[in-house]
Amino acid sequence: MKKLLLAIALFAAGINGANAQEGLQKAKFLDNWYLGVKGGATTPMTFNSVFPLNPTAGIKLGKNFSPVFGANFEGLVGFGDNGFCVDTQHKTFLNAKTFAKIMNLGINGTINLTNLFLSYNENKTFELIAETGIGYSYLYGDKILRMTPNVGDDDELTAKTSLDFTWNLGAKKAWQLYVEPAVYWNLTNGPIDAIHFDRRAAQVGLFLGLNYKFLTSNGTHNFKKISLDDLNNQINDLRSQLAAKPKEVVKEVVKEVVKEVPVQQTEVKTLSCENLYFVTFQQGKSVLTTANMKALSKIAKGSHVEIVGTASPEGPKELNDRLSQARADVVAKYLSNRGIIVDKVTGEGVKGVTSNRLAVVYVK
Repeated sequence: MKKLLLAIALFAAGINGANAQEGLQKAKFLDNWYLGVKGGATTPMTFNSVFPLNPTAGIKLGKNFSPVFGANFEGLVGFGDNGFCVDTQHKTFLNAKTFAKIMNLGINGTINLTNLFLSYNENKTFELIAETGIGYSYLYGDKILRMTPNVGDDDELTAKTSLDFTWNLGAKKAWQLYVEPAVYWNLTNGPIDAIHFDRRAAQVGLFLGLNYKFLTSNGTHNFKKISLDDLNNQINDLRSQLAAKPKEVVKEVVKEVVKEVPVQQTEVKTLSCENLYFVTFQQGKSVLTTANMKALSKIAKGSHVEIVGTASPEGPKELNDRLSQARADVVAKYLSNRGIIVDKVTGEGVKGVTSNRLAVVYVK
């Protein structure tokens, strides 16, 4: 049990938080989980006695925190004990009398090398993933091990290093088939269970596995990229179109989008597109992006503004009314925190095509 707790502590100390990747739709906690099975065989890393091979099978439950970093829990059962060294000093080997001879529970971290060096693409078919972690093994069927404490005991601290050659299958890339060459190390193979790596107490193996990636909140089975350039281009195109239209057309757009803003006739005559800031949102969302914040940062501190939120026609009216108000509120909160005076915040629900999925900021 002490070794099991030590394994968990070592792994927890080695985990670094993964920052959200720019250009990806925000993921929830239950997103990007996967469940899989694997099977293969191992043999001593010394290759002194390759055969008989040790059949091994297990399951894997994991989560990808980002396209590059992830972690998983792995449970394996070994059905062979050929060359499994429990004490290199005394050359003690497992001699189990049971069908299942070894159980190994491990917590591993993963690094997707393909996404790290070649960038992320949700339609990518092949990926190369490095995996390493810490684990705990329990040995069955050898009563002699229990009679010699600290020389040949029946539980061990283990480590894993592997490289997964993976193929993402299916139209939605929900299935992941992989071939995994791996090394499992017995770290406590000597007197007083001193932790060290020794190839004489390691098993090298080859595995074939299949993972299923669960459906995420973005409607796919993987991370979803967001083209920030496309969003910025849409905003810039809208500004250009407004700037190119006659003043009468600009007045009509303002009347449609901001008809709740009480402005005097003299103010309408001098109104230009520079007085308006259009904040675009994804369908069904009310979250400000980095690009949104950058555009809103151009509004001078101390300015008086009025904000109108709108929604696109999809969905029931009650939902669109709440969504439009939420969009206006999130913009108002951001501007207020920057020292800008928000005079009025209104959610208009579904409006015309020029105001779908928008929050319009009118600077007085």
